[in-house]
Amino acid sequence: MKENKLVNQIKDKAIWVVLIVLVVVFTIANSRFISPSNLLTLLRQVSMYGIASIGMTFVILLGDIDLSTGTIISFVNIICAYMMVNMGINPVIAVLISIAAATLIGVLNGFMVSTVGIPAIIATYATQTAFMGLALIICGGMPISGFSQGFAMIGQGYIGIIPIPVIIMIICFAIGSFILNKTYFGRYFYAVGGNVEAAKLSGIRVGRIKYLVFAISGFFAGLAGIVMLSRTASGNASAGADGFEFEVITCVVLGGVSITGGLGKMSGVVAGTFIIGALKNGMVLMNVNSYVQKIVMGVVLALAVGFDCMQNKKQQN
Repeated sequence: MKENKLVNQIKDKAIWVVLIVLVVVFTIANSRFISPSNLLTLLRQVSMYGIASIGMTFVILLGDIDLSTGTIISFVNIICAYMMVNMGINPVIAVLISIAAATLIGVLNGFMVSTVGIPAIIATYATQTAFMGLALIICGGMPISGFSQGFAMIGQGYIGIIPIPVIIMIICFAIGSFILNKTYFGRYFYAVGGNVEAAKLSGIRVGRIKYLVFAISGFFAGLAGIVMLSRTASGNASAGADGFEFEVITCVVLGGVSITGGLGKMSGVVAGTFIIGALKNGMVLMNVNSYVQKIVMGVVLALAVGFDCMQNKKQQN
């Protein structure tokens, strides 16, 4: 037990050290990296990953995975834009309906995983494919634009010098941390991810927990989709495509959340999110080829999961 605690403490500190080293390296490579304007841009960019990573954290804590996150973002982009522009619906109502729809997609994932018994990776891939097709049908494959200035404030506005998306991300991380550390639901997430059978024997309704977690994942993905829509000022069916969900998974696993479930902290996910943001932003400033960027992100994910697997093997031996 003492050895496990020591390993966890080292992992918690190491992730922040890695972030600091990255910042130093990119600053040396290009002094613009540390400029206030670029840092604000980085924070705005990372906010969408941060918001979506909260729901993904809960899912991975259960030992499951959610591949529908990127598609939920795209779907929310399209239906919210369509309601505001093509149907003339008030932006507030359109946002609420869109987030509710995202949450219901999460509930559908929970139903397939918990009630039907489909493995999470298959169930969420099914919803990923189906709702991407539905989004494309709604928009006809074309972007939707023409939003009000008030709606644009969500993704482009500031409170003081802090971008509103960053404030939303901070609030979401605070809520996620509160759920994990201060509620019995958070303890249930760890219990189910640590040992499903033991959780059942202790009276935890595992099926309901899975419903709840996938619904929460859908909710946060939907919120990230609204922020993205407002920031880009264009509803696009490809908004969350091109591996967005895998970048969110990388943020979570890099932050120390075990891919097998039952272990991880929200503070680590914060660090993991900023590392991914710094990597993407720094490579762009250094004019790294976009194909090379994909290679780097893939290597980072493989290393993060590989490290987690090695730690799990050590604990079992």
